[in-house]
Amino acid sequence: MDKQTQTELEAAAFRRLLQHLDAHKEVQNIDLMNLAGFCRNCLAKWYRAAAAEKGIALSDESARERIYGMPYSEWKTKYQK
Repeated sequence: MDKQTQTELEAAAFRRLLQHLDAHKEVQNIDLMNLAGFCRNCLAKWYRAAAAEKGIALSDESARERIYGMPYSEWKTKYQK
């Protein structure tokens, strides 16, 4: 498999993960952390780090909004228990 195809498949898997998390807002970050060792906030940090590696400045809030699909404060109010 060439590098381009691998990158496309990884990106597709990431998008599917975000769609799954968006469809299952009842899954709390603490549940993810306990079961999988990472949560939505970890994904946002990794997203921001990847952007930084490409020379793209991204705030924590912008990265979280990409992962949560809305401002983090709004998600927290609506869905965090």
